[in-house]
Amino acid sequence: MTTAGSRPTHRRMRAIVVIVAVALSALLGACGSDSTAGPTAETSDTNGEAGQMRGDRYCEVLLLTLDGGSATGEVWNTYPLNDCPQAVWTTLDATAIAAENGVPIARLNGPRYWLMNSVEKVGGVADLPMKEFGGLGMYRQATVAIGPLATAATPYVPRPVSRSTVFVFDAGQRVYELRAPDGRTFVMQTYSVQIDPSLTEAKLTDLGTRLTLPEGWTYSSRILEATLRVDTTSSAANVLQDELGNSYSQETG
Repeated sequence: MTTAGSRPTHRRMRAIVVIVAVALSALLGACGSDSTAGPTAETSDTNGEAGQMRGDRYCEVLLLTLDGGSATGEVWNTYPLNDCPQAVWTTLDATAIAAENGVPIARLNGPRYWLMNSVEKVGGVADLPMKEFGGLGMYRQATVAIGPLATAATPYVPRPVSRSTVFVFDAGQRVYELRAPDGRTFVMQTYSVQIDPSLTEAKLTDLGTRLTLPEGWTYSSRILEATLRVDTTSSAANVLQDELGNSYSQETG
């Protein structure tokens, strides 16, 4: 039995982990890597030459384990193996997947859609583990030390994700951005239809009217006059998400 101020119950801890699972996949959002989150991690490419990936659909399975007040997660991603067909995705059973993989919790995250046009990354897919979940092939995108659970899922809080990538948004494309009070700008890299299945890219232009932004934050969109490159090949990316599960990377340069 617990009392106010005591250690969280297992039920409460499980609920927190499920919330964190959604946040974790959004934070990673990096076209696949096998890494440990943090400023010193190294990443590998999962998709090689991504080409024109804007609008491509993908889904993720997260396998989570608990250690006291912290969690560790493996992130498995369908991209670029398949586009996560809805008829197959809806048949996946998170409880069964957790049992099959010997973890206490599995979380289904998706579908999601990329908003960059291409990604430049180090390495290739050959060395990445691959398996099927309910018939969907996935690469192991990352093995991540999530850390303390109490604050891991808070929206609008930037967190470091090491991925050794360049996200490329082509000139002439529309981008969707959050601006923090200190002047930092975060560009949306992937949008989610898990919380709001009706969300489309066409609705992102006016998304700011739906978001509960922290004081001093703003949301806007614009057409790029020049190519935007978010280069995190030599430093960790700063990634955050909004309350709908859409994820953003801090712009560099």
